[in-house]
Amino acid sequence: MPENRKILLLGAGGHCKSVLDSLHALSYYETIGLIEKQKQEASLDDGKNKAREKIMGVSIVGTDDDLQRLFLEGYTDAFITVGSIGDVSLRKKLYSKIKQIGFQIPNIIDPSSVISPYSSMGEGVYVGKNTVINADTEIGNCAIINTASILEHECKIGDFVHIAPGSILSGGVWVDEGTHIGTGSVVKQEVHIGAYTMIGMGSIVLHDVRSHKTAYGNPCKEVENE
Repeated sequence: MPENRKILLLGAGGHCKSVLDSLHALSYYETIGLIEKQKQEASLDDGKNKAREKIMGVSIVGTDDDLQRLFLEGYTDAFITVGSIGDVSLRKKLYSKIKQIGFQIPNIIDPSSVISPYSSMGEGVYVGKNTVINADTEIGNCAIINTASILEHECKIGDFVHIAPGSILSGGVWVDEGTHIGTGSVVKQEVHIGAYTMIGMGSIVLHDVRSHKTAYGNPCKEVENE
């Protein structure tokens, strides 16, 4: 990478810490800055709620409103570190915003992961520690493939999908846009899971699941959304 490459991480919560861990291990960027949605008010009492200034040694440099200014100040890259469990609307909004401003949106892939050279990814993808992605798997934009997940051959993962830690997708699984696969779930080969669906943690998915549904259990079954 060119010298003095600078990146902004949009979102300073728990998912941001996982991404920061990977970035520190990769050592690609000279400068990392964090973006919070809005400034936190400093406490006037005992200081317990004092506004944060740094996370894992990385400075909070602004809010969503500062993105254009920071781009002009030399932050070339931006990456969305807002997590998602069932609602990807904020991630989609931020993605549109940074694309419009002109930021480059890298993939951040933890060095402990194993990625087939015959797989493909869009942009803004996070791949966590000890993850395995096998041949001919396709991953869309801004997907989260979290810690110790396994995506076998020929899986198709849509934009803004979150595969939570420890999930296993057998060969040929198809997951449509915006869906969340809960922690420790197992999906049988060739199963198709629709868009904007929530698969509960620890589920065993043996059959297709429709879009805009909640499903969980062993075997996994759709339930009525409230």
